[in-house]
Amino acid sequence: MTAPAAGRGIGIGERVAEQTTTFGFPRDTFRILHVSTGNVCRSPITERLTRHFVAERLGVLGGGLIVESAGTWGHEGAPMEANAEAVLAEFGADTSDFVGRELLDEHVIMADLVLTATRDHRAQVISMGHSAGLRTFTLKEFTRLVRAIDPATLPPLDEGVVMRARALVRAAAALRGWLLAPTAEADEVYDPYGAPLPFFRSIGDEIHAALDPVVTALTGMPARA
Repeated sequence: MTAPAAGRGIGIGERVAEQTTTFGFPRDTFRILHVSTGNVCRSPITERLTRHFVAERLGVLGGGLIVESAGTWGHEGAPMEANAEAVLAEFGADTSDFVGRELLDEHVIMADLVLTATRDHRAQVISMGHSAGLRTFTLKEFTRLVRAIDPATLPPLDEGVVMRARALVRAAAALRGWLLAPTAEADEVYDPYGAPLPFFRSIGDEIHAALDPVVTALTGMPARA
């Protein structure tokens, strides 16, 4: 058995297929779904930081990237935790109009990429079905895989961010069995619920560090200096 080539992208035929859905409709958006437990701490931070990073690189329209979040035991209708809001504000990210959601089948069905806080969350998403296994990763797992992908193997930006993002997910899925975490804990973002602000800040820093290379790979643009 041979490992897939590091950084495998997609071929021309696959690029044509990616332009439409099964029913022939244009696929001009790419949905990223962040998942944690209550959808009031970790996943709001990842959602809003992702939006912030994308807007910095691509502007407010985001090139067709849609970023959402939900919780496996989501506090439906709840605001994010005050400490999560404080951490996002320190990063300059928008915290307005956030409303917690419980994870539903429709969220998984519509998502092109699901990034979870922990391995347990990943398992719960995959157990819902909907062929979610090849597009569901923990955040830190996806970061590790993305770092191994050669950007030159992905579609260039002039072919669109959406096509590039779909290729990135496929390449990451192909590498998953070959680039394992050094420890099980390396793929976890721990829950800061109820913790003081300094712990929230440490979790925010972890998420920030994990997201930056992901958004750079998705958009083909590094963070502004």
